[in-house]
Parts: sequence; C-alpha cells; structure tokens
Amino acid sequence: MDPDLITLDHINAAAERLGPVIRETPMIASRVLSERTGQQAWLKCENLQRTGSFKPRGAYNRIANLTDEQRARGVVAASAGNHAQGVAWAATELGTDSTVFMPVNVALPKLVATKAYGAQIHLVGATIAEALDAAGEFAEQHGAVLIHPFDHADIVAGQATVGLEILKQIPDVETILVPTGGGGLIAGIAAAMHYLAPQVQVIGVQAEGAAAWPASLTAGRPTRAPSMSTMADGIAVPMPGAVPFSQVRAFVDSIRTVSEEALSRALLLCLERAKLIVEPAGAAAVAALLTSAADLDLRGPVCAVLSGGNIDPLVLTHVINHGLRAAGRYLAVKVVIPDRPGGLSRLLGVVSESGASVLDVVHLRTAPKLALDEVEVMLTVETRGRDHRDEVLAALAEGGFVVTVENG
Repeated sequence: MDPDLITLDHINAAAERLGPVIRETPMIASRVLSERTGQQAWLKCENLQRTGSFKPRGAYNRIANLTDEQRARGVVAASAGNHAQGVAWAATELGTDSTVFMPVNVALPKLVATKAYGAQIHLVGATIAEALDAAGEFAEQHGAVLIHPFDHADIVAGQATVGLEILKQIPDVETILVPTGGGGLIAGIAAAMHYLAPQVQVIGVQAEGAAAWPASLTAGRPTRAPSMSTMADGIAVPMPGAVPFSQVRAFVDSIRTVSEEALSRALLLCLERAKLIVEPAGAAAVAALLTSAADLDLRGPVCAVLSGGNIDPLVLTHVINHGLRAAGRYLAVKVVIPDRPGGLSRLLGVVSESGASVLDVVHLRTAPKLALDEVEVMLTVETRGRDHRDEVLAALAEGGFVVTVENG
C-alpha cells in the first residue's frame, strides 16, 4: 500500500476523537435537484457545521494529535476565512493558544468571527500566500506548530469523517460530489469510500477560473495553476497539497469544473429552494448538478456536499444579483427614445404590459452618438425567467424600440 495514503484506522480514530465535539450535520433531500438530474439528490449540510464549514473536523483532529509540549507552544495558521475559524475554534476547545495571519483585505465578518473564537489576528499582505509566508516565519521564530489547511494526514483524516456521516445517513449512496480546492475534503471523503463503499463514485468540482487539479492529475504531480480568478475564494487554491494528491489520484473518479454563472445560480437555488445560506465555494457541487448532470454519468442516490456557508453579506448581495441575472430574472437594456413628452411613458408602458417589474431607470442625454432630439434610457427590469425575459425583449421590438441588452 502507498505509504502516503491514510488508513481506515486513521479515519476511525479521527471519528472517535471528533464525536464529542463535532456536529453530525443534516442531510436534506432536494426535490429540485432530483428533478433536474433524474436521480434522488441529497445535500450534506456542512455549512451548518461549527464555525460554518467542514474545516473544524481536520483542524481539531490535527491539534488534538499534537503532544502536550507542542500544544503548549501554541499553533499558527494562515487563512482568509474558513480554516482560520476552524483552527481558532479547535485550539480554544483544546486549551491551546492560536495565532492566525490573514490578508489585509479579509472580509470583516470573517475577521470578527475568527477573533471571537479566540485567535490572535495579524493582518499581513494582500494574498493568502503572503499571509502563509508570515505564518511560517512566526512558527520558526516562536516554536508554534503550523496548521496547514489541507496538506497533512491528520487534516485529511478529520475531513474523512464527512464521508462516514454520508454513509450513515444514505447507506445506498452511489455518487458524491465535493467542492475541491487544496483537496483535503475530497481526499478524506474518497478515502472513506474506498475502504467502506468502493462502489461509490466520488467527483470533485472546481471553479473554471481556479482549477489546479485537472492539470495536476494529468502531470502526475501537484502543479501550480497559472491564475486564480473566481468568486469561490474558498476553493481558489493555486496548487493541490501532496498528501491530498495521493488520495485523490488513487480514489477519486473525476474532477469537473463549473462557471461563475453556474456558481451564482447554485447559491441562489440553495437560498431559495433549500433555505440554506451557502458560500460560492460551498455551492460548487450543486453547480455541477445544475449544469453538467447529463455529462456526469450519475448513479443515484446522489449527494452534493455543501462545504461552507461563511459569506460576507455584501458579497452575498452581489452574488444573488449575479445569480438572478444568470437565471434570466434580471434584464438590463439600453434603449434610445425620442426626447419629447410621452417617450419614456410609452417605453415603460410596453414593459408594464409585458408583466415585467421596473427596478431602475436612468436617463442619459449626453451619451455618445445621440442626436439632439434623442435620449438614452438605461432600464433594469425583473422578469420571471429566461422565457419571460425573451417575451419582454420581443414586446420592446414590436413596439419599435431598438434595444441593446447589457446582460446575458
């Protein structure tokens, strides 16, 4: 057996250690995803875990396995969100001091939450890489133990307990989809399935703009992605960890990618239909079911892991708006109308008769290429979906208006 692979004993020990302190998160049936995929679909709600993500599982297991002397020196981590909170909570539970380095632009709610869980916070650098460098220097100078977010066997074994819970809650599960960044979560779940239910296919899901795994698996080693550009910051990891890579290469069936549009639509679906607040990274598995179910060769029952729900309310507002546009429920257009009494009224009348609701109107008389007797109107309306959106555009065209659509 590959010495880099974690064992079932390792996973079971983590489960016993975590049992008294970690919540068994709910498993919720999703009728809408079942209808979309043609398979019975479930949501594993790690967004309802302590600190709002799966991260405390691995963090607690890692810190609990330290010696008394190591814990006496404290622990240090670098993170912009979920790992920071997981380490801070776990360290406090275990009576250990924690120091967390976060980028200076970290979202305020995540900063406040991490501090509330008991960590000493240092804001350093513009990126998580700079914060991680600072955490490494702190560890060397002060003797603190660096708790990596994913690249350690104890972390992977802790995250594997999600897989144990899935098997307990859906004994006949056939497919599990997992949001994937550095790889700790999918590595753990896939290892648990390998030992206990090898017939289950495990599929990782990454954001298209931050997908390091496909190239890494092709190369046969962790490979750095050329760029990281996604709203799903929780899975925007430039290079997989070596420890997770061994498990993923051995046990995971495939890694898929999803678009930003799919991520925002998935977040909106979780909010509207499941009444669950999920961050963009946490909704990646749902995004794959919404957009790629036909290509995944799904065997049911299907479980989509919601890996986290920590999202800044301001970002949530932005992503909801993005999701509404992606779902065809927002329509923004430019329309040039005659600059005379009744021109705007007639335009709004056509919109009203089509059943759309006007959200915003902006009059521009100084736009380029306008004639002296013309005015440009920026119009945003709410529609009931893509079909209704097309009906509104058709009504405007029939009314003689020349329309430029500003969103898809």
